[in-house]
Amino acid sequence: MTARRAFLAALILAPCVAHAFNANVPAAGLPSATDFSSQVLAERADVVSWKALGQVEPVRQGDRMLPKFAAPVLALDAREQRVQGFMIPLDLGDRQKHFLLSAVPPHCSFCLPAGPEAIVEVNAKDGVAYSLQPIIVSGRFAVVKDDPNGVLYRLSEARQVDVAKIAPGAPPGLPGRPAVRD
Repeated sequence: MTARRAFLAALILAPCVAHAFNANVPAAGLPSATDFSSQVLAERADVVSWKALGQVEPVRQGDRMLPKFAAPVLALDAREQRVQGFMIPLDLGDRQKHFLLSAVPPHCSFCLPAGPEAIVEVNAKDGVAYSLQPIIVSGRFAVVKDDPNGVLYRLSEARQVDVAKIAPGAPPGLPGRPAVRD
């Protein structure tokens, strides 16, 4: 009897599993968050590109893995920079002094939507109003070479300077975009 139940359960669940696979995934796989961000956020010359921040790779040093940054990324260190992205709050309340900025929108309250190369830790001078809309923040940018928490980039004394724009060809369902295209 248990074999029959297992067979029926498999028969019932098979369409659900098949539905979970998306036939629209390219053969080469899904893009990285730093590549996908250019499809989500409108490119701007006055902000650091997420593609630029993606120019980092892990290298083994002894028994540890440390980031190795490309020269253009290292050139951003200890300078005033602007970064655009989606806020992931770390504080309680409507105004955030400490938050993460992500290249792509969060999809789950408990998960980071991207790897460390697509996240900037932000310490704001004054609280920044929480928003689902992408924002642009400006502050002193730091390339972090050996953070115990895995942070690669940090923005200090930050302030919000603008609201970022969603790219015209962005997928539906993003803040400010209808869930289904007409």
